Parts: sequence; C-alpha cells; structure tokens
Amino acid sequence: MKKILITGANSYIGTSLEKWLEQWPEEYNYDTVDMIDGTWKDKNFTKYDVVFHVAGIAHVSSAPKMEELYYKVNRDLAIETAKKAKSEGVKQFIFMSSIIVYGDSSHINHKRVIDRSTVPTPSNFYGNSKLQAEEGIIPLMDDKFKVVVFRPPMIYGKGSKGNYPKLSKIACKLPLFPDVDNERSMLHIDNLCEFIRLVIKNEESGLFFPQNTEYVKTAEMVRLIAEVHGKNIWITKGFNPLLKLMGNFMGMVNKAFGSLVYDKNISEYKENYRVGNLRESIIKTEN
Repeated sequence: MKKILITGANSYIGTSLEKWLEQWPEEYNYDTVDMIDGTWKDKNFTKYDVVFHVAGIAHVSSAPKMEELYYKVNRDLAIETAKKAKSEGVKQFIFMSSIIVYGDSSHINHKRVIDRSTVPTPSNFYGNSKLQAEEGIIPLMDDKFKVVVFRPPMIYGKGSKGNYPKLSKIACKLPLFPDVDNERSMLHIDNLCEFIRLVIKNEESGLFFPQNTEYVKTAEMVRLIAEVHGKNIWITKGFNPLLKLMGNFMGMVNKAFGSLVYDKNISEYKENYRVGNLRESIIKTEN
C-alpha cells in the first residue's frame, strides 16, 4: 500500500488524481493538505511514502504586482515542502512543473520542437518560478529520496481551466474556423493521472515529459468539440494567408495557431499511460 500526501487541497490535478486512484483501493491510500496558511508545517509527513506537490499558481499573469507571490508560492513553498519531506523520511517527491519553463514562444509560421537537449528559457516569472523550484528540489535527490519532476504541456479535461474551455465555447458558437496546419502537445487529465500512478508504483526518479499520443491541430480539436455537441462548423483555409501575416506581430494568433511540441521520443514510457486517444478524451471532457 502506497501512502500519498497531495499538497494543495481542491486543486484540479490533485482532486483528479484522488478520483483516479480510487480504482485501486488496495494499492493506494491518499490524504490532502491545504497549503494556503502555514499549518501544513505542523503536519506529520513520516507516515507517507510519497508527497505529490501540486500546490501552486497555475495561470500566467504578467502583472508586476504578482511577481513576488509567484516566487513565494511556486518556488519557495515547493522547495520548503521538498526539504520537509526529505527530513521526515518520505521516499519519493513529485513536483508538477510545466512546459512553460521553455518559454511561451510558438509561431504560426514555424514549428518548435522541444527535446531533451533543449535548454529552458522562461519568458515570464511564472515559468522562471517553476524552473527555479526545479533547481532547488532536484539537488535534494539521493538514494533514499527520489525526486520526480513533470513538465507537462497544456492539461485539459472535464472541469479544467485555462485555454481549453475558451476553445470549447468557440467551437459551440462559431459557424466557421480557420484550418491552420499547426501541431501542439497536449495532455488529457486521465493520461496524466495514469502516468503519475505508474511513476509512484515503479518508484521512479527523474525528469518526465508526458503527452498524448497524438499532436493536436487546433482546427481538428474544434471540429471534434463541435461534433460532440451536434454542431456543424465549417473548417476553412481561407483565412490562413492573413493569419500568417498577423502572426508576425500579434501574439494572440501564435497562441492559438502556433506549433509547439515535445519530441515524441522523450514522452515514451515502459508502460502505457495513454488510456484514451484524442477523440475519446474530447468526448469525455465535453460530456
């Protein structure tokens, strides 16, 4: 029986993992702890095999007034939690980082591929706070304290926040959508939860890059979402020349239609964690 402490009460990833692990009640036992105030410091970590640290500020803000808070929560809190876990005999510490450590640059006119040799280049304090947390946690690893760092791409699923719900609303309202041949790495929440479970089961350590089997084309995702809701949406390449021109000076165009992927080789694992394909994941998310 693996005993797991999930930091960050009511977080999307944390609560999703709790539900996922309920499929194996004889193998995994979990607790959660709220990290908002300092009471977590008094919690006894000695009875846990694993600490899954998901507490953090998840969505990017460029407001200067937020910078100090990002470093306090995403970096300092993570490192402090890892040190406490190690000092109290926890065997494995799992940290949720993000693809954002590589910057948020993608472009409609060229494809960016990240592999193991790609050097992180954060472009904002969200990405930098995550990278600095990694740099503070990884050196704590030794034979008795295994450290796992995840750098997932955009995570989506039923109840998720961020860009996916915005795309879903667009798919249900617009009569047509640009057919740009872009590619994005994405990760459905079930695939992430299964990967976390396997990493815990196999007592792993190291840096991991989980993603769906398929790269995602924005237009195809919109089409699938519309299909689930019984909507007809016209996918057209008519806007592509204008969008490619606008991509040279409008970040919003690149955010929607740029190509940013992990090399598929770095996301492979010795056991299958992709429990559903893209179509299945969209159906599950939208229903």
